[in-house]
Amino acid sequence: MLVKKCKPLPVEAVVRGYLAGSGWKEYKASGTVCGIKIPKGLKEFEKLPEPIFTPATKEEVGHDENIDFQRMSSIIGDEAAQMVKNKSIELYNFGWNYMNERGIILADTKFEFGYNSDNQLILIDEVMTPDSSRFWLTEKYEPGKPQYNFDKQVLRDYLESIDWNKMPPPPELPEAIVKLTYEKYEEAYTRIVS
Repeated sequence: MLVKKCKPLPVEAVVRGYLAGSGWKEYKASGTVCGIKIPKGLKEFEKLPEPIFTPATKEEVGHDENIDFQRMSSIIGDEAAQMVKNKSIELYNFGWNYMNERGIILADTKFEFGYNSDNQLILIDEVMTPDSSRFWLTEKYEPGKPQYNFDKQVLRDYLESIDWNKMPPPPELPEAIVKLTYEKYEEAYTRIVS
């Protein structure tokens, strides 16, 4: 692999096409996702009218925090923020269409951007992997019910079930959880690249 050192932006570029995760929690409480007003009456996992850009801080210690576009602009500047937003939505739409043809829903994903040695803002880090995205099986998709997924949801669910406080050190994972997570990742890979 050939790599180049970049200076990462201190934000993550999240695009959501469906109502899940922390977006669902906020929606239930306030009718918004990262400050964006969402139509009333949606179910968990329901498709949004259009993909939304919901950035987050990239914390070195602790947990990333969902923020609104204005806050992101104040952190990285208006021009960079607009470029990151536009490119992220464009990439999400490309990924959604590509995966949809393979029977997978790209529910949401995150991108990271940074400046290269020529001071150009470029896409860095992983793109549309099970670690950075939510993948659901199209044929079993039904809003309001748990989704058949190909991502780290198995791991998320396990960690929620043991009431881990999300502080270091992380708990040791049972072999069965590691194996199931691996199998989900392998199935995603097979479906996406075939």
